[in-house]
Amino acid sequence: MNNDQLEAIASELIRTFEIQDPPIPIEIMLQRPKDGMWDEVDITQLSVSFLKTGGPYSPRMSLTRLLARHIVRSEWGADRGLEEVLKDPKKDEIIQAFARMLIMPLEMIQKLSIGARTPITMSMHFEVPEEDARLRLDEVAEKL
Repeated sequence: MNNDQLEAIASELIRTFEIQDPPIPIEIMLQRPKDGMWDEVDITQLSVSFLKTGGPYSPRMSLTRLLARHIVRSEWGADRGLEEVLKDPKKDEIIQAFARMLIMPLEMIQKLSIGARTPITMSMHFEVPEEDARLRLDEVAEKL
């Protein structure tokens, strides 16, 4: 599965949840999936060690990676060919990239002014760690 396919699936998900602006409500998506998506997640049961601490937005990225794994393993994801990701030797990297696509959708990055397309500004705008914002900017550079 290539990045364009993953981007399209992430965009479809954002549209399905009718999300117009960041920050993406990851917690709500986990707790209240649409019919036929994935089992809801009780995030109050997650351990502190799961929610990696390393800055104010690190727990949101941990939840986003959890959401990405749920999507990949769900029937909804299988209907879109995502089970292919689980067979890939680089599945952890792919899931991390997919998580960045979910929390920083391409369409929303494209709407930012050129001056706002920096790791620090995107970190604040999307409520993600700066490192993830930097990685995402690198991933979408040719599409901006």
